Amino acid sequence: MSENVAIIPARGGSKGIPRKNLRRVGGVPLVARAVDAAVRCPSIHRVVVTTDDPDIAAVAAEWGAEIVQRPAELAGDQTSSEGGLLHALGELEARGVDVGVVAFLQATSPFIDVDALDAAVRSVRSRRRDSVFSAVETFGFLWRKGVGDAAEAVNHDADVRLRRQDRSPDYLETGAFYVMRAAGFRAVRHRFFGSIGVAAVPARTAIEIDTPEELEIACALAPLIDRPRPVLVDAVVTDFDGVHTDDTVRVDQDGVEAVTVSRTDGMGVSLLRAAGIPVLILSTEANPVVTARARKLGVDVRQDARDKAAALREWAAERGIPLSRVAYLGNDVNDLPCLELVGWPVAVPDAHPSVLASARVVLDRAGGAGAVRDLAERVLAGRAEAAATSVDPVPNRRSGSPSAAQEAS
Repeated sequence: MSENVAIIPARGGSKGIPRKNLRRVGGVPLVARAVDAAVRCPSIHRVVVTTDDPDIAAVAAEWGAEIVQRPAELAGDQTSSEGGLLHALGELEARGVDVGVVAFLQATSPFIDVDALDAAVRSVRSRRRDSVFSAVETFGFLWRKGVGDAAEAVNHDADVRLRRQDRSPDYLETGAFYVMRAAGFRAVRHRFFGSIGVAAVPARTAIEIDTPEELEIACALAPLIDRPRPVLVDAVVTDFDGVHTDDTVRVDQDGVEAVTVSRTDGMGVSLLRAAGIPVLILSTEANPVVTARARKLGVDVRQDARDKAAALREWAAERGIPLSRVAYLGNDVNDLPCLELVGWPVAVPDAHPSVLASARVVLDRAGGAGAVRDLAERVLAGRAEAAATSVDPVPNRRSGSPSAAQEAS
């Protein structure tokens, strides 16, 4: 049986926002957000990212996508999306993949509505429509500049100002996704053909990122739009000061430093260890109190880490844990390189603003007051929920072929 395949074009080059497809919204790289949306769509059987960039390919693969290497001649600013899609389809055919429906997703749309995408794929699969695109409903009065820059009404009669309830809506493309019959797309080499349908999506999800300002807006919207998700990880890494402590230190007359930690955090770490989840304390400074606390908790510790990101990469690689499956808990600017690496960047609620902006999750409890326990409970709850619902604890893993149930739908 033919497959429903999501294809996500993601070039490495971008002039408006350098490395745009790797920039993060809600703590997740844009290309990863697109892959994740496609992976969560029940009617999509295979997720493919076509790219010329090895860093994008690595991130996409970690999040569950197959990779099609795009040649340089199809990676320039003048290359059409259709050109990249057609090349990817050719590569998939060479791999023996029979593509029946193509879902073209754009990574620059960070808030892809999975339910609307699923309905669009099913509509095309059932041949109710040949092509379906995401759009927002609008009752706006549209104008354009005509001869001599004079304004001309586009979708209404300027002489008759109808009330909203007396008008039919228009639809504005969001750019988030386009779903097409593969055979028809190959024939006409364009995303619109035959019977075209509209997949209406909420206006709040309709932002498309082309400028730094739009990226900033998307980052601000993410906490309001993203639904809470189980924290499904294979390892937990934390900073020390401001995470295990309240970021204060007591110094006696001999210069001896002391800090206060939370016993509830200790229990949280104990529960993680009992569940087989490794924990690392990663600190920029070298301090005997950190060593003592790590020994007490029975966890790994790396101190005097001038390059915390490199230390994190090394530790994860030694254990064979993908960075996308790591939660990192931090509070200050020296944690940003690590937060940018992992799949689950987490912040304490009183963290530096730049850390809060980078976080996928902001905890309820402050550093030194149960923050580590808070994260531990979320991680363990995510595992329990995955087990109870028979969900693969590695949510981005795909078999790559449609099941009988999927085909029947």
